[in-house]
Amino acid sequence: MHKARIKLGNLSVSFVHSLADAMRHCGHAPEALLQAYGLDPSRMSEPRARLSIPRFMRLGHSAIQQCQQPTLGLLMGKHARLSQLGLAGVTAAQAPTVREAARAITRFEPLYAANYRGQSSFHEDTQGAWLRFYSISPYNAYNRFVVDSVLSSWQHYFINLSAQPITLDKAQIEFSAPDYAEHYASLFNCPVEFSASHNQLRLSQQTLNLRNPEHCPSTWHHLLQLCEKELEQLTRTRNLSERITLILGSLLHGREPDLEEIAKRLHLPTWTLRRKLAEEGTQFRILLNDTRRDLAMAYIRDTELSFGEIAYLLGFASAEAFQRAFKRWNQQTPGEYRREQRRAQ
Repeated sequence: MHKARIKLGNLSVSFVHSLADAMRHCGHAPEALLQAYGLDPSRMSEPRARLSIPRFMRLGHSAIQQCQQPTLGLLMGKHARLSQLGLAGVTAAQAPTVREAARAITRFEPLYAANYRGQSSFHEDTQGAWLRFYSISPYNAYNRFVVDSVLSSWQHYFINLSAQPITLDKAQIEFSAPDYAEHYASLFNCPVEFSASHNQLRLSQQTLNLRNPEHCPSTWHHLLQLCEKELEQLTRTRNLSERITLILGSLLHGREPDLEEIAKRLHLPTWTLRRKLAEEGTQFRILLNDTRRDLAMAYIRDTELSFGEIAYLLGFASAEAFQRAFKRWNQQTPGEYRREQRRAQ
């Protein structure tokens, strides 16, 4: 049987440090839980060690249950340090301003985290900027925790960078207000909107211009060069099929993208794209089906999403259409595959 090649994403194991510190803050020792997830001191000290996003979500959910603290993700932000983002974080910590730090955190995100369906982004305008985090939806207790931890960490990074309190203009959250919604306003100290179109923080020009007293221009530029080199190495070896697969991952959400849309994104005529794919021995429809199949297997194996939710995320018209396609791909139903995977774990 075909084995899924696509993973939903991963992140540096260093993110676990702020989770462990948040657990200690709540009066709970994290060591036994981390050990259960294979995160002993040796694993935590490995260079470039990664943890899958689904496993991180399960770890966070287990920590929340152990501490009986649904706000644990928000609390993580107070214990987050830029150095936990690896080379990208050390670079951001040397940025001259909050603006440049935000740019570094988003531009070099692939060096410390990878989400197959999307990535963080920084959107500037004349009044300020939105710092945006991508997360899969629909939401549950597992991925709400990740959104909480990232947005609260971003705020804390900038407080540490500028060595002073910062004022956010607004925080927007994609999911509906949870039972602990009042904690967001006290943490971010700004208006908080739930059921929004994005997970993002609004930064004013004044906040973006706050300077970093630890900034050293020569060190900053050296670190930027190192990050750019690492980023280039990550993307250098991708062929056209791999690039298209990555684009499909970000577009398959309630709809099915077509060849013309992909060609436009690649700045290629449609006929040229067809020819180049033929030279690689494949076709657009094959790539689309393979991407859907591999993502379906990853969602079923690694998340608690319902089959209807997975069908939407993969652009199928209905749950029934998705289940028919899955059985055609794997010779078993999504339910059979999930039960098989649960027994194997």
